[in-house]
Amino acid sequence: MADRGIQYKTLGELQAMRASALVLVRAIAAGRSAVVPGATTADVDAAVAAVIADAGATSNFLHYGAHGADRGFPATICASVNEEVVHGIPGPRVLLEGDLLSIDAGCILDGWHSDSAITVHVGEPSNMAEVDLINATSLAMWAGIAAAKPGGRLGDVSWAIETAGDKSGAQDGRRYGSVSGYGGHGIGTAMHMEPFIPNTGKRGKGQRLAFGMALAIEPMLTLGRPATRELDDGWTVVTKDGARAAHYEHSVAICEDGISVLTALDAGIAELAPFGVTPVSLD
Repeated sequence: MADRGIQYKTLGELQAMRASALVLVRAIAAGRSAVVPGATTADVDAAVAAVIADAGATSNFLHYGAHGADRGFPATICASVNEEVVHGIPGPRVLLEGDLLSIDAGCILDGWHSDSAITVHVGEPSNMAEVDLINATSLAMWAGIAAAKPGGRLGDVSWAIETAGDKSGAQDGRRYGSVSGYGGHGIGTAMHMEPFIPNTGKRGKGQRLAFGMALAIEPMLTLGRPATRELDDGWTVVTKDGARAAHYEHSVAICEDGISVLTALDAGIAELAPFGVTPVSLD
C-alpha cells in the first residue's frame, strides 16, 4: 500500500526486510574488521561484498544511478574518509592511523532493501574531538530512532536528531556542523523512497508515522561548518572547510506497537534503553 508515495508494509514484509538487514549487519561487521592501518578502502569494500554475495543477496549501491552508458556508483560501499561526508568511492586509497572512515552499505534480499552506516577510527583516534564527533553522531541517530513512534510525526524524528546534536555540542564544548541537503529516507522495495527525513525540524510537524513504514535515519555531523561540495567524480561529498565528518544510519520499522531497528542485531534494545524505548522483535 502507498499513501503520498509512502510504502506501507505488512508484518510479513517487515520481517522480510529484517532478513535483508541481518545480512547487512554481518556485512558491515566484516567491513569494520577490515579497517586497519595499511588496508585500502577497496579492501573494506571487498570484505562487505563477500558477505553479501555469500548470503545470496545483492548490493543496492553497486551501479546505483546507472543510466545508459553510465554504470552508476562503482562499488558495494560508500567509503568516506576524513573530510568526506558521504558517497566516497572505494579504491586504492590507503587508510592511515588516525583516519576517520564512514562505511555506508546496503543490500537486497528477496526484493527487500536495507541500508546502514557507521563511522570508525583507523587504529587509534588522533584526538578526543573526533571521538566526541563519532559519539555525538551516533547519539543523534539513536535519539531520532527513539522518536520514530507510531502515531508520532516525522518532525519529531528530525527535531530529536537536531536537539541531540546541539546538546552533545554544548556538553563537548563545541558546535557541530549538521549537514543539510542530505538526510534519511523511506526504504522498502527500493533503497530511496518517500518520505525524505531532514536532520533538523520541528516537533509535531510533518507526515504521521504509522504501522508498515520503514525509515532509514541518518544524521551527518562535522567538526566545522556544515557546508559541503561535491567532487568532480560526481559522487563524493566533502566539507568545504576540510573539517572531518561522521555519518551513522540504521533502517527502522514502524510496527503496530512500537519500533524495531532492522539493521541492529538486537533490534536496538541496548541503545534505546536510555531513551525508555523497548523495541519490538521481528525475529
